[in-house]
Amino acid sequence: MLLILDNLGFEITYIMQTNPPDSQIELIPNFIHLEATNVLWEHLRNDTCWTQHHITLFGKKMASPRLSAWYGDPEADYHYSGQQLTPIPWTTQLLTIKNAINKRLDLNFNSVLLNYYRTGCDNMGWHADDEKILGENPTIASLSLGANRRFVMKHKYRKDLPKYEYHLGNGDLFIMSGPTQHFWKHQIPKTRKPIKPRINLTFRKIRIEMSKST
Repeated sequence: MLLILDNLGFEITYIMQTNPPDSQIELIPNFIHLEATNVLWEHLRNDTCWTQHHITLFGKKMASPRLSAWYGDPEADYHYSGQQLTPIPWTTQLLTIKNAINKRLDLNFNSVLLNYYRTGCDNMGWHADDEKILGENPTIASLSLGANRRFVMKHKYRKDLPKYEYHLGNGDLFIMSGPTQHFWKHQIPKTRKPIKPRINLTFRKIRIEMSKST
């Protein structure tokens, strides 16, 4: 059955701007109403083309500790961690979310990486979204659905700075832009605590001309 979301209830109730040195970060809690997040959650969990990709770390190929899916415009191929992702065509629901975020940020995202964290053991290791295909100062808009998870950042070079931690909850929109990817890494760490599943959508702008040349 085709699920069409005519009104996701996008609402900006509070904007938190917290910029560690060498970064530009914005957190919009409750970007999507609770009722809409529940509908989106069920749709994405059941109807997304989830895959367990393999990544290359320290020269070793291993199964990714989460499920993922790559959607986007034609030719918005993504290359990272030794894998090449060809976009699946947009669904009605993903287009609705993308258009709302594009309007809010005055940007033109053309792709989204979905990650499904099934338990607290599913995680994302330290990394920066600094691939050349994303441009010089990429903006990454991250929408969280489901369980609250820790999002931790550490500076790539300055050991004198502390780690920064955010707790991203259901419906929150977390935006990284400007020099952030040049200077900071981030991760979703494991947790042993019992925790419900989480789906995360990270919207990106793939430079199509660079995608064709790789």
